[in-house]
Amino acid sequence: MLDAVVVGAGPNGLTAAVELARRGFSVAVFEAQGTVGGGARTEELTLPGFRHDPCSAAHPLGINSPAFRNLPLERYGLEWLHPGLPMAHPFLDGSAAVLSRSVGETAASFGPRDAGAYRRLVEHFLPRWDTLARDFMSLPLTALPRDPVTLARFGLVGLPPSTWLMRRFRDDRVKTLFAGLVAHVMAPLGGFATGAVGLVFALAAHARGWPVARGGSQSISDALAAYLKDLGGTVHTDYEVKRLDDLPPARAYVFDTSPTALARIAGLGNHYANYRYGPGVFKIDYALDGPVPWTAEAPRSAGTVQIGADSAEIGAALDAASGTDRAPERPFLITVQPSVVDPGRAPAGQHVFWAYGHVPNGWTGDLTDAIERQLERFAPGFRDRVLARATAGPPELAVRNANYVGGDISSGAVSGLQLLLRPKLSLFPYSTPHPAVFICSSATPPGPGVHGMSGHNAAKAVWRRLRQT
Repeated sequence: MLDAVVVGAGPNGLTAAVELARRGFSVAVFEAQGTVGGGARTEELTLPGFRHDPCSAAHPLGINSPAFRNLPLERYGLEWLHPGLPMAHPFLDGSAAVLSRSVGETAASFGPRDAGAYRRLVEHFLPRWDTLARDFMSLPLTALPRDPVTLARFGLVGLPPSTWLMRRFRDDRVKTLFAGLVAHVMAPLGGFATGAVGLVFALAAHARGWPVARGGSQSISDALAAYLKDLGGTVHTDYEVKRLDDLPPARAYVFDTSPTALARIAGLGNHYANYRYGPGVFKIDYALDGPVPWTAEAPRSAGTVQIGADSAEIGAALDAASGTDRAPERPFLITVQPSVVDPGRAPAGQHVFWAYGHVPNGWTGDLTDAIERQLERFAPGFRDRVLARATAGPPELAVRNANYVGGDISSGAVSGLQLLLRPKLSLFPYSTPHPAVFICSSATPPGPGVHGMSGHNAAKAVWRRLRQT
């Protein structure tokens, strides 16, 4: 009998498996798709030689993850590549605000009226970032923080809505960039703890950047899988699990799935019936014959580029996606251009690029024209660079990854208490009513992103259980 079976070979499932195998437990992973990866995959979606990331491409949480930093993933091929700028946010006047590794460069891009306020916002937390990141990405509520004073101070700043935090600033440049940071988790700007979301992304950039993985996000998953195999674990692909009886006997079952799928497979009835899913996204992967023709200079060297004219436009787009059944006319876009720093992702002189906008959960329309009209406002002539495009709305994204219910790439609404306490209001979020069944997906704390911390935290709960039985 195996000690543990993991269902789902995304970053969290693989991390959970690795953590258990490192402690001497026998582990097998079962994945429905033909390859490992989950939200960290790389495929040729458009033309031969163009290697795209179907989901996550830039990894501020990955490089800052206590779980990943404690694993020898570089030995198994993972290499982080840092663009000239982690992130840029262009404006219609041809200028741009930036999120740089340098606090000074970032503050200067906001203008003299807000540079000092930004410095004061981050200067207390940045020297304590490693401890702070470990505290809020570790076991919720049940673990004693390593630096409770800093964590409490961070909570005072971050737990109110981001709109409160933005009152520190006078001009809209910094408010717009910050609104975009909050939108990475598809949370409404006025929501609980959204200030913390934006601040975490900013601090992560200053601490270690927003890199891409050389060769694509698949290299993260491949490194985890290779390390697991060296530890004696096994990975089985093309293996769809519909019920627990489909799996071999084990002392524990760990699910890197949505709560909905877990309840169905494990026979948990309505245990997660109140779990809420958030807005979906409409994503386009592009093969381009050259770099994106940004009007502003800063985005040309940035790995990630946010697109939204001002904070009001971003807020309206988020509200439309989460509160209506219609897509926004001017969607807020998150774009990534990996080949700026990793030219091997495309043929010589050509580029891969992706962009997505927020849409209502389950939306079945086509946002291509709206996305490209938005891009043309900041990069005139963009459409002329397009060699091929691959589009995916909520239905297609859910087929690619069953955890993206209704196209929700956050695996659950990141709003209200569900931002912090997910998938249930519980001190033990990784446990289920079945004593041998656990959940380790992004539906558990600390939530979405390619960081493996949900798997890391869940593994702790599993090995404590295994040691007791």
